[in-house]
Amino acid sequence: MGEPARRRVEPTEDGPVLLYGPVDVVLPDGRRVHSDRPVTALCTCRRSRRYPICDTSHRRPARRTRSEEQDADRPADRSTVPRTDPAG
Repeated sequence: MGEPARRRVEPTEDGPVLLYGPVDVVLPDGRRVHSDRPVTALCTCRRSRRYPICDTSHRRPARRTRSEEQDADRPADRSTVPRTDPAG
């Protein structure tokens, strides 16, 4: 028998973890997901509709909750803004 195929795992800076070679991913609940692809992108943002396989959902802006949207629309509270008056 020859040497077993080498596997490589490559985290990306702002997206998925790339897994090289056929892989079996075991999820926390015990389910197994198999991929025969030469490179499999493993989701790290948990927004993928195909989780644990990345579907590039990390490229879309995250949806904000209603309270976050309301906070963004509300004017800033000036009492918490630090003063930058050089006269002090």
